[in-house]
Amino acid sequence: MENDFADQVGMFSDSFPSSPSLSISRSISNVPPAHFLLKIETFSSLVENNVENCESLEFDAGGYKWKLVVYPNGNKNKNVKDHISLYLAMVDTSSLGLGWEVYVIFRLFVLDQNKDEFLILQDAMGKERRFHVLKLEWGFDQFIPLEEFNDASNGYLVGDTCVFGAEVLVKERNKCKGECLFLAKLTSASNYKHVWKIENFSKLEAKLYESEVFVAGNQKWKIKLYPKGQGVGRGSHISVYLALADLSTITRDSKIYVHFTLRIRDQVLSKHNEKKASTWLSTSSEDWGWSTFVELSYFNKAENGFLMNDVCIVEAEVLRISKAL
Repeated sequence: MENDFADQVGMFSDSFPSSPSLSISRSISNVPPAHFLLKIETFSSLVENNVENCESLEFDAGGYKWKLVVYPNGNKNKNVKDHISLYLAMVDTSSLGLGWEVYVIFRLFVLDQNKDEFLILQDAMGKERRFHVLKLEWGFDQFIPLEEFNDASNGYLVGDTCVFGAEVLVKERNKCKGECLFLAKLTSASNYKHVWKIENFSKLEAKLYESEVFVAGNQKWKIKLYPKGQGVGRGSHISVYLALADLSTITRDSKIYVHFTLRIRDQVLSKHNEKKASTWLSTSSEDWGWSTFVELSYFNKAENGFLMNDVCIVEAEVLRISKAL
């Protein structure tokens, strides 16, 4: 199939109508992409939860590793409005050495599920794009208008499900890989708050303490606390993290997107010390938090209310969870 892709490159702009931008060519094909398909279910949860971008798992093409990056509300860093932005990104480049460059011709796809055919965008005239250490991502800021994409009659978003794809021409062909991205919907009513009451705090001597395991979004979690800090916060701060509690339920290639808040309660004036984060967790990156969550000197002042009768109250509030399977 990749040979077919290579044969099309030279004639691409003559065979299909151009987009309003002369630098981009659009085409229609009933042949799926040679290298990767990304199926996203419950796509609306990306928009509702204000997820800035969604990254696929890695796939191989032309002897290199890649991923797709989807901006469901447009790439705000480039002031994109009313469009979906879609990019091809190069990953795992640490072994390529200094000064590497990879010239690539690529095509990005979205499936019209009504007609069982793909809308394809490509740089016109088979233009090559140069990937290097300072430019790891190329694609289309205005891949498709949101109004056109959201209209079910156009077939791109049907049953809250859509399918994107990619073909990458470097030198040789590699096996195609697929992925299904399931985004679990959590409403405000299903947000989960776990309260951890730590007694005799001043007598804690171990480096690390962990809360009891709790469940949010069908996933097991725990809070990790370093009473004397760790990393850059060692000796000067309390360090607090949210962590996956059961890695056996997660496959090596899957990952979990979580939006959460960690706080230490002010038990007097309710001026809590809290921090928020949104991140992807996996078997290789199982926790996220802050090594400098709160300064020990500030924490220990009685008037701040964090330590009352030698009791500290730590909370984890899990607001949103999505899973890439």
